[in-house]
Amino acid sequence: MPTDTGFTTADPATDTGAGAVARTDEGAGPGSADGDLGLLSPVWAATPVAAAVSDRAWLQAMLDAEAALSRAQARLGTVPASAARVITEAARADRIDLAALARQARESANPVVPLVREFTALVAARDPAAAPYVHRGSTSQDILDTATVLVVGRALRLIRADLERVEEALAALAREHRDTLIAGRTLALHAVPTTFGLKAAGWRHLVLDAVGRLDALSADGLPVQLGGAAGTLAGYLVNAPDADPAGYAVELTDAFAEELGLSAPLVPWHTLRTPVVDAATAAAFLCGALGKIAVDVLSLTRTEVAEVHEPATGARGVSSAMPHKRNPVLATAIRSAALQAPQLAATVLGCLLSEDERSAGAWHAEWEPLRALLRLAGGAAHQAGPLVSQLSLDPGRMRANARITGGRIVSERIAAVLAPLLGKARARDLLNEASARSARTGEPLADVLRQDSRVAGLLAAGPADLFEPAAYTGAAGPLTDRALTRRLPAAGGR
Repeated sequence: MPTDTGFTTADPATDTGAGAVARTDEGAGPGSADGDLGLLSPVWAATPVAAAVSDRAWLQAMLDAEAALSRAQARLGTVPASAARVITEAARADRIDLAALARQARESANPVVPLVREFTALVAARDPAAAPYVHRGSTSQDILDTATVLVVGRALRLIRADLERVEEALAALAREHRDTLIAGRTLALHAVPTTFGLKAAGWRHLVLDAVGRLDALSADGLPVQLGGAAGTLAGYLVNAPDADPAGYAVELTDAFAEELGLSAPLVPWHTLRTPVVDAATAAAFLCGALGKIAVDVLSLTRTEVAEVHEPATGARGVSSAMPHKRNPVLATAIRSAALQAPQLAATVLGCLLSEDERSAGAWHAEWEPLRALLRLAGGAAHQAGPLVSQLSLDPGRMRANARITGGRIVSERIAAVLAPLLGKARARDLLNEASARSARTGEPLADVLRQDSRVAGLLAAGPADLFEPAAYTGAAGPLTDRALTRRLPAAGGR
């Protein structure tokens, strides 16, 4: 069978023609026919991911799948090379009326049925002899699932590029502020001192966890879908009557995957939804990881805390009513994504309950939640870049805040020093009593304890920096160094 059809296929990551996703800071966004430009979704509006997962992008991905299928069949000799060439040349989304296609999709509950009709007419106008080979032997789910995988892969490339910038900025913050004192807070209250460097290193660790999930998805998932009407490939095999069924099924799936730069699954996954669930959960995890950074920034930027500040450029963060305000809009948008993602992922997880060989409803219910997750993850990653790279810190305010409890932030250390001398229980009771008095009267904890004859002499013999918060950050510095030994994997080197 012939293996060379003379086609050249574009790399969707670099091509600027049909099928490509252009990356701009403005975000091309969906066309006017799509209608949804993100007016109520500022986390992803006008970001690169908006264009990557728009209706037009999905349409182009379906056409890419149709074209690749014809080329794969041509490689195996079951479609004329000339027909595959015409089909590929016609596979441009700008030649399809997107709004009309969406309306027609209501009649079949999926967009592939009207697309095949419209696309076949386009091909017939170019070469009537090629038209019968459009969608040959295929089924709607083969095309739409493969298109979904293409869209996911293209969106992931944009998201990962943003995460690389986030990781780099967080690593710089961790190194620069390795020893910058900040109050550690547990259950919203001061606990013991820590460093901002360790906090930033923790943020970075979560980002790397998210990158690992995206990379695993790209390496191990993203398979083409090729099963025919009920997962047997019968529709493809009937057009290859002389081929060995087992061999042809494998060869066609492999050729289809190779044409699109995807992986070839062992079996069709029409109702085995692992690839879609993996994409949804990876996106949801990313939203949560970035959401953790956002809620920390929101907490630390409060007027009465004022330890960090978002970048304020142009009109970003201005209030419609209060001229003095610069609102933390980047962190707010990222947090909004993190709050929405779990419910969307739960919907996709619920669609694992896909009955029989093709589902009525469960498959269809995945589409919008998955797209929403990709939008949210892409938008959050894009906005996290400027948030962390331009974050403004006030180390002086951090030091001052660490001292507002009058030394009570180091009561754990004092108790540990006194325990061998007084006994653990007695030392703890004494510190509880002294801390309560300090909080009630506003006296520094050191002054309260020095007035207590039971411990005044003991404290005088203790370390000179016993009440200094910066002297009680434990292994925060070394832990930061250790966290920074974890490297960002090279993109594409998985």
